[in-house]
Amino acid sequence: MESLRSELRALWRLALPVMVVQVGLMGMGVVDTMVAGHIPGTKGALAAVALGALYTFACLLVPFGILTALDPLISQAFGARDDAAINAGLRRGLVLAVVLSVPAALAMMPGAFMFTLLQQPESIIAPAAEFTLLSAWGTLPFLLFAVLRTTLQATHRVRAVVVAVIGANAINLALNFVLVLGWGGFESRGVAGSALATMISRWAMLALLLLFAWKELRPHLVQVWRISAADVRAMRGIVKLGLPIAGQFLLEWGAFGAAALLMGRMGPTEVEGHQVAVNLASFSFMFPLGVAIAASVRVGNCVGAGDAAGARRAMNAAYVSGVGIMLFFAVCFLLLPDFLASIYTDKPASAALAASLIPLAGVFQIFDGIQVVSICVLRGVGDTRTPLIMNVVGFWLFGVPVGWLLAFNAGYGPQGLWWGLVLGLAAVALLLLGRTRRRLRGDLRRLC
Repeated sequence: MESLRSELRALWRLALPVMVVQVGLMGMGVVDTMVAGHIPGTKGALAAVALGALYTFACLLVPFGILTALDPLISQAFGARDDAAINAGLRRGLVLAVVLSVPAALAMMPGAFMFTLLQQPESIIAPAAEFTLLSAWGTLPFLLFAVLRTTLQATHRVRAVVVAVIGANAINLALNFVLVLGWGGFESRGVAGSALATMISRWAMLALLLLFAWKELRPHLVQVWRISAADVRAMRGIVKLGLPIAGQFLLEWGAFGAAALLMGRMGPTEVEGHQVAVNLASFSFMFPLGVAIAASVRVGNCVGAGDAAGARRAMNAAYVSGVGIMLFFAVCFLLLPDFLASIYTDKPASAALAASLIPLAGVFQIFDGIQVVSICVLRGVGDTRTPLIMNVVGFWLFGVPVGWLLAFNAGYGPQGLWWGLVLGLAAVALLLLGRTRRRLRGDLRRLC
């Protein structure tokens, strides 16, 4: 029992700043959504921002997933006190970030074509497409920041990351008031202003991180562009490890993205109500995700150090913490749906629909905590394929089809789609829980 308490303390020392970072990264999207919901005289602005952000995020998932492979590689290298491997991982990650930013940005360009193809409401296609076009210019700083952040948190140095994210949020908030609402005598740019605010904030976030973490990063960045940084075989190994992570991101995001697109076929009000509920669920998710990321680092450190018992303690501490956090949010969502919906929008129809969906988000909070902890613990030991398989089974063979049937065949509409998401997430969580506990009882070896 004492060893578990000791691990909980160690886990939370890393998890708390990581949570701040996760909430901060999410905070930019929350601010964009809230401000868009209060643009005076603009119908469908919130829906356009929601759709544009959804598509932009989809384009970032594959490169971000591939770069997430650095998490177990660097955390295990840190546990093994292998500085050369840490340096090589960071350098190769930066090269990959530059390379991957090009196709990701290009994929954001044909927004109007994609939204038309997906039969989204005609009134929001043009502003949503402009949102994605402007967002493309923030791709490179987002991916470079992801690489630097992963390296710093894997080596337990996250203070500068916290400072950079807080600073970027302050800049994003100010720019939203200026560019979106037209405060201070500036002309309101509406939905386009929302995209500009986030894009500028991402560049600022990267600059702030380099400024405040230069002392820690400089030893790892010496001769960053030397030939070994672009070793093709090593790059292929990172991509091979990262592709299942990217696939898992796509499948999980895709389930919620499919729900958003199906909401779009029902109308702008359904999109806005769905976006409010998703935004709240995504915000609460950042807290167990912070715990899970810290657990991935702790497990990876233990694997690198050859401490299998320590890895199991980190897993148990993460489950206790992640589920405990989500119990709190479940109660909030179940008891305060009307209040929470009113924070996002003053449109009665959108707020009413959101208030009917928020309790369903409350139902899946605990399952969400279980599944994210399981995924990150498995990632810490280098198992990136299992979450991919479980997402196929839980969401796409079960959750999404059930949601479709309930929404369109059984006549339950938006609530039917959400019940499908709840059931799919529960299936994924239970499957991953069983796999994680079995995996950490087995042989734990460091990734090469």
